[in-house]
Amino acid sequence: MSTRLLLVIFTLTGSLLMMTGPVRAEQNTAFHLAANSELENTERNVRDKDNATLTPEDQKETKKDIKITATIRQAVVRDESLSLNAHNAKIITRHGVVTLRGLVESEAERLTLQQIATQTPGVVQVDNQLEIKAP
Repeated sequence: MSTRLLLVIFTLTGSLLMMTGPVRAEQNTAFHLAANSELENTERNVRDKDNATLTPEDQKETKKDIKITATIRQAVVRDESLSLNAHNAKIITRHGVVTLRGLVESEAERLTLQQIATQTPGVVQVDNQLEIKAP
């Protein structure tokens, strides 16, 4: 092999090792952080598997229910006074009945989301299952 070809191969191999090393370290760190993070919600996810609680997969596919959910979501996201947790609350609509689930920072946020849902046209009832985040 020519010296030039060996130099190119060596340079490419070194570059590849340099690029993948930090990525591998970042992935391990991210995995480690996720296991000990406040965002860890494995217990809640296990609770949702028993079919006793509604999940976003239970959202009805009717145009009316989809429109209700979309309208509520847009109003919640537009409200900049709400926390990230409140913005990410689950909104599930079935036959005009809206179920709100997830964590919020305070009772005030819990009531704000309920009020937004209640005032949305087409909503028959609101089942507020939002939980206040523990301090």
